[in-house]
Amino acid sequence: MTHYALIMLAAGIGIPILAALNAALGRLIGSPTVAAVVLFAVALASSAAVMVLFSGSQSLSKVLDAPRHLLLAGVLIAFYVLTITHIAPQFGVGNAVFFVLLGQLISAAAIDHFGLFGAQVTPLGWLRAAGIAVMALGVGITQLA
Repeated sequence: MTHYALIMLAAGIGIPILAALNAALGRLIGSPTVAAVVLFAVALASSAAVMVLFSGSQSLSKVLDAPRHLLLAGVLIAFYVLTITHIAPQFGVGNAVFFVLLGQLISAAAIDHFGLFGAQVTPLGWLRAAGIAVMALGVGITQLA
């Protein structure tokens, strides 16, 4: 389990870096939207390479049978990348990521509490809610300075 935590820590470290890099690319080329498209093209090529190397393409044919609502994850990542690329240069990467983290805490708690989308049910008791509030407060404090 420790390796899962470390991998997710690395993913978390990457999110503000992604935001800053893509915002800078958007400013440089004069179009945050084109920067987002470039990011997705690179992400598609990278994901396709990993798919070919590690899982082959057998699972790809099963996508056609998947419930359509599961494909909304692509819309959500596009929304995130487009908004962070447009907003971070004016609002600041730290501020933008703060609100992203706050949203993640809220939605993760709801998903876990109700077991949405097949997630393992983890009830939101008062102690867990207090922990999430402390995390949100901690992240908020980082933006006061």
